[in-house]
Amino acid sequence: MLNLAALALLLLGLGVLLTPRRRLGLPLVVGGVLLFLLANSFVVVPAGHVGVVFNILRGVQERPLYEGIHFVIPGLQQVILYDTRVKEVTLSAPHEGERRADTSIRARSKEGLEIGVDVTVQYRVLKDRAPRLHQEVGPAYLETLIVPQVRSKVRDAVGQFNAAELISTQRTALETSVVQGLEETLRQYHIELISVLLREIRIPEAVAKVIEEKQTAEQQVQIEINRRKQAEIAAERRVIEARGERDAAILRAEGEAKAIALRGQALKNAPEVVQLTFAEKLAPGVQTIFVPSTGNFLLDLRGLQGGAKP
Repeated sequence: MLNLAALALLLLGLGVLLTPRRRLGLPLVVGGVLLFLLANSFVVVPAGHVGVVFNILRGVQERPLYEGIHFVIPGLQQVILYDTRVKEVTLSAPHEGERRADTSIRARSKEGLEIGVDVTVQYRVLKDRAPRLHQEVGPAYLETLIVPQVRSKVRDAVGQFNAAELISTQRTALETSVVQGLEETLRQYHIELISVLLREIRIPEAVAKVIEEKQTAEQQVQIEINRRKQAEIAAERRVIEARGERDAAILRAEGEAKAIALRGQALKNAPEVVQLTFAEKLAPGVQTIFVPSTGNFLLDLRGLQGGAKP
């Protein structure tokens, strides 16, 4: 706004100089010039930015201008703003229905197959090194530095793996390889790498079908191996259970045999116990007389039986 006001005063003063009232024209011209100088003596660096100062006499100043308002010398110093917030660039193929150029990366796998890679790279300019970035690369660092380096590092990393590995087990390794190569290169040019996101990896459809069939066959083999292992474990469990039952039966038999032996020994040592037990087992209606086996007795059984009747 101040520049427009200064320009208006300057044009008005020049116009007045061409009229008979030219005395009023000179102050208007001087006022317009002063207002123009004042308007260009201050620069505001917005949030998330730094200002790189270029002096036409001394070149790029080493110290950048941080957020806030700063005084500069109009005509002698020029301020170039650099965005230091996290930014991203995406290189990808257009989705169905999109009308844009295909910026995805084409690379060759270890066996020479063409691989398509969609990638997003997040980065930011290092605040303190923005003047060096301006000297060495310039404001167009995205097109001249970041994009070419991303394409180069992705191609180098893809060439280290087979196509089947890229879509299965080595996706993380591919991402790590890209990060390691890109991080060092960007830091040399005063840019910090935040992350590399592999959005999609595409391989030829025929190759993908073969790989899928191979993986399916391998999964079936693994399933059969697991089943056999489970059967072996179950068989071992049954063998262990049978052994346990056998050992338990043996122990029971040994215990019973030992108990019988001990009972026999006890009865041998005390035969009266046998006779008492035998007597207790007889029915109450059976009339029996026990006599010692070593004595000589004559008993009248008829008399005993007759005396027993009422």
